[in-house]
Amino acid sequence: MFPNRKILAVFSLTLCLAAAATVQAGLDPKADDSVKSVLSRQTGQTVELRLKNGEKISGKVELVGKDLAHLTQLTGAEFYEAVVVIDDVAAVVARAKAK
Repeated sequence: MFPNRKILAVFSLTLCLAAAATVQAGLDPKADDSVKSVLSRQTGQTVELRLKNGEKISGKVELVGKDLAHLTQLTGAEFYEAVVVIDDVAAVVARAKAK
């Protein structure tokens, strides 16, 4: 059927490995972490931020600066982006690693 079964097998394996690499590793908190350090490790991943005022905002973490976090591809508003004051974040919620 397929004359190059080895090529097909290698291609399939590559796709599987690429898919596995895109699975988030979870928050993996450390004893001395801050909201800023947790957010920094989530750069490129999608998170939900729960703010101290009760609001929620979720999107892809693009950049974490000294005082601000830049989110893009906001959930429900994919063509928008936001900048959030890190001190206003009460919790960071991220997809846990697959088990």
